[in-house]
Order: sequence, then C-alpha cells, then structure tokens
Amino acid sequence: MHRSHGCGELSEEQVGSTVNLLGWVNSRRDLGGLIFLEIRDSTGMVQVVVEPGEKTFDAAEVLRNEYVVEIAGVLRLRPEKQRSSKHPTGGVEVVADSVSTLSEAETPPFVIDANIKGQAVSEDLRLKHRYLDLRRSEASRPIRLRHSVSKAIWDFLDAEGFVQVETPLLTQSTPEGARDYLVPSRQQPGSFYALPQSPQLYKQMLMMAGFEKYFQIARCFRDEDLRADRQPDFTQLDIELSFVEQEDVLDLNERLMQYVIKETTGETLQIPFQRIDYQRAMDDYGTDKPDFRNPLVLTDFTEAFKHTNFAGFAKTIENNGVIKGLVLRGAQFSRKQIAGLEEIAKSSGASGLGWVRAENEGFRGSLAKALSPSEAEAITHDLPDGGLVLLVAGSWKVACNAMGAVRQSVAELLDLIDQNSNTLAFGWVVDFPLLEPEDDGSFTYMHHPFTRVHNDDVHLLETQPKLARSLAYDLVLNGVEVGGGSLRIHQATQQQRMFEILGFSPEEISERFGFFIDALKYGAPPHGGIAWGLDRLVMLLSGVASLRDVIAFPKNQNGSDPLTGAPSLVDRSQVQQLGLSITNNTPEE
Repeated sequence: MHRSHGCGELSEEQVGSTVNLLGWVNSRRDLGGLIFLEIRDSTGMVQVVVEPGEKTFDAAEVLRNEYVVEIAGVLRLRPEKQRSSKHPTGGVEVVADSVSTLSEAETPPFVIDANIKGQAVSEDLRLKHRYLDLRRSEASRPIRLRHSVSKAIWDFLDAEGFVQVETPLLTQSTPEGARDYLVPSRQQPGSFYALPQSPQLYKQMLMMAGFEKYFQIARCFRDEDLRADRQPDFTQLDIELSFVEQEDVLDLNERLMQYVIKETTGETLQIPFQRIDYQRAMDDYGTDKPDFRNPLVLTDFTEAFKHTNFAGFAKTIENNGVIKGLVLRGAQFSRKQIAGLEEIAKSSGASGLGWVRAENEGFRGSLAKALSPSEAEAITHDLPDGGLVLLVAGSWKVACNAMGAVRQSVAELLDLIDQNSNTLAFGWVVDFPLLEPEDDGSFTYMHHPFTRVHNDDVHLLETQPKLARSLAYDLVLNGVEVGGGSLRIHQATQQQRMFEILGFSPEEISERFGFFIDALKYGAPPHGGIAWGLDRLVMLLSGVASLRDVIAFPKNQNGSDPLTGAPSLVDRSQVQQLGLSITNNTPEE
C-alpha cells in the first residue's frame, strides 16, 4: 500500500498527477455505465470516477459503503456544471486506473455518510458503535480540535518554563467535593485506593519539591450525578506555580488562553478579562458563573419594601432575606410564559415569582393588589407601557439563584444571545467565601480545604469565619465555569487550623493528611494554581451540545459505556481475591 495524497488534500494544482488513495467508500452511485465513488479518509473526501473497462469496473461494481479501498488514478477537473463548493475537493475528481478492496464491510447499523448529521441517529446507538460514529467528520472534528488545544497548551507552557509531571492514579481518598471511585487493594484486604478527583495534593507537594512551575493534562474521576457537561472520568489542565500572587496566576492564564484560542480558532482574545467579585456576580447576575453576553442585570428591591404591609415580603425582610427583581422595559410576555418563568424560579428554590406590569399610567399583575401604590410606583416608575418587573423573595442566596435562572431564561426567550456567533465572553469571578455554613452550625469549604484565606480576612477565621473571603478565582466562559483555582495554604499551622475549623478531629487529620502536614513543615513556598476543565473548554469552542461529543469514547447519561458494556459484573473469584463479597447481583459460578 502507498498513499500519495490524502483525499481531502487534492486540489486543482495537482490536476494531471497520478494519485494513490487509501480510505473508505462513503457512497457509491452507478449511473449509465459510470460508477461514481466518494472516497473518505481522515483528511476529507474526493469523488472517484470508474469508467467502463476490464478489471477496474468489475472491482468497483462490488464495492459498498464502508469498504476499505486502495484506488490509483489521474486527477482531473470536474466538468464545470458538476463542480461543487460543498467540499474543498469539489472541483476535481480522480479517474480510476485500479481499484482494490482492502477490507469488506457489513451494512452498518446507521448511515455513516459524512454529509449526514449525527442528530439523525440516536445517541446510544452512535455510542455503542462509536468507532463508526467517529468516521463522520462532524463527530471527529471536536476530537481533532481537542488535540490542537492540547498541543497549544504544551507549546505555551513549555516556552514559559513549565515542567509536565504525571501524578498517581491510585491514591489516598481526600475531600474534593464529590464521591471517590474506590479501588480495593488485593495485597491489603479491606484497604482501598481512591482514583483522584484532582492531583491537588501532589501538585502542591511538587511545589514543596522545588519544581516551581508544574503542569499536567490530568485524568480525574468523580462519582457524581451526570449532566451534559459532566463525565465520571474527565480531563483537566492542571497548573501550579511557586512564589506567586493571585494576579500572577490570572495573568498567566489569560495569556495562555489567548494563545490557545489564536492557535486553534484564529480569533484574537482581548486581555485582561473582566473581573468581578463573588458578591457582585451573585447580586447582579444571580450566579457565580455569569454569561456576560446576556445584558440583563438584576435589581435589589429590598429597600423599597422595607416597610411593606405585604406579608410575603415583610416576613422575608424580617428574616434578613432580600427581594430580587428583573426589570424588563420592552418584554411582551404572555401569562403562560410568565408561569413558565415561575416554574424555573421554583426549581431553583424560590417559593414563587411575582410580577407587575406598567399599563396606562398604572399597573397590573400578580402583585398588583398586594403592593401599595407607592411600592408599585417605586419599581415601575421608569417603565414604558408594557414594561415588566419580575420579583422573588427569599434568603439572599435563594433569591439570587432563582432570579439568575430566570434572567438566563428571559435572555433565551428574547433572543438576547446569538448562539451562532463566535463570541467568547471570558471573565474572572474572585473573592469567593472561604467557607459555607451548614444547617447544624458547622462549616464546609467553598472550593477545597487547601485554599488560603484572603489577606484582609485572616482575623475573621477566629471570630466570624463565615465572613472570611478566600484567594480563590473561577474562570467563566459564556456562562460555564471552565477553570477554577486559588492560592494555597503553605504553612503547616494554618493548614492544621483549617482542618480543625472544618470539624476534622486530630486523629482524622493525622490519618488522612499527616503526610501533607509533614511536607508543609519542611519549607513550603507560597504557591497557587488552577485547573481548566479541558472537556468543557473544547465543548464550548467546538459548539457542540454535550461533553460526550468531545470525548473519543464517553459514558452515557447513566454512566455506562454502551460500546464495551462497562460497568459489568465480574467473576466471583476476582471479588474473593480482593477480600470482598457482593450482597446482590452476584454472577453465577
């Protein structure tokens, strides 16, 4: 076998040349004694003409879709009326001199024609035969983009002096915010490894080891409920640096992202990215991962209802809650649409969604009789006829989250975001709370327990820990979190104290984190880092709807692999070797 050109590489410049192609039959047409083949390989597709004559025609007559073939012939221009701009090779064709079948193919379970969209076939069927699905250029394009993104990351970070280091996949279970995948140890029955949710502790210890600049395109595992943007095993870009402040990390990542986008899409990002603190993100956008393409901003109406007689709002304010609103000057929503928005608010924890519409120098709506004229005037005074105010009452976080969800849905209803544009609206959210209060009065961490407290809030840890901010930052793109990181605790006494605040006993700290506390005692540099969700980033850059489309062999929404059948039952002997027993679904002997 010899390939002279890729199918998609042929052009008018090679007309008259003899070419040798290797690939798959994408389609076959027999027209009045001429056979037309579309031959496809990883570079694209080209038309082949087989004219009547001896062995070549006979060999082409038996070909079917997805046969693997070798074809030699001469490249020529297509007749002018038959030229097509649909493919880069649409102006040329190969006149075959020889046709050889390298591999026959059974009729595939779905049509693989590169011109057919994947939505025409059920996702589970495509995933079951993913090796066929990926023959379509539409399916392979995000995987190829992923390669380009990874290469650009390597090139940039290598030039910046970073060292790529692989960290273990069998490790100790540590708190990372989700359930671990556990791996039983055969040599130590009853003991378990955990697959890493991230390389967090290892990359910090690499800073203690003096590497100073580390990165890794790391495989990570989290046993959590699946969504379109989650997989049980996923990939992240992991970066850690020594002797840095927050601004150093943000600047590096902006320049890296700018380079990646330029190399992979040709677009030029403007840096620095906009930066807002967590409090403002929640107050203005109702989410800590705002879509900056959406121009709508929330309004706080708590002060306007401070002395209200409306029981629903009065009780909220009495309980230190807030009244959040969305003011829509030109929206013409039906009651059915408003009812749909209310369901969205309720699904985010709100008890309901009230509304007031300005009309003929007055107002009407679900709250028209509940509000005093002065209260209604206070929230509608600038609105033209038909202008609408949507309101939610509740705790600060519930009200923000509910109105944030409504804000995004309203933008979709009003078509405020051009989903077909190439706009990449990046931004940083900074100054997250360090801790989150639990119902029982204890605390958990907002990001992870290795995050450093904000320099200005160190004193709050012992007096009002719930008010302490962290030196943590998230990178968001078009309403999706694509990266998150922080400056780290680099002193053993502070790390010990953080574990204590989180409710770990001395015994738990020693057992689970003793090795890490010890490492901090031997001189740890100030350090910080970030992790990018590589799958999510490629998903957004390629414009596909699901994370599964950017992973070569993904799991489905149930966490199963339709291709291999994993997870599956195993022989009883394998389980017994691990010192385990299965109480249900045990396979037969």
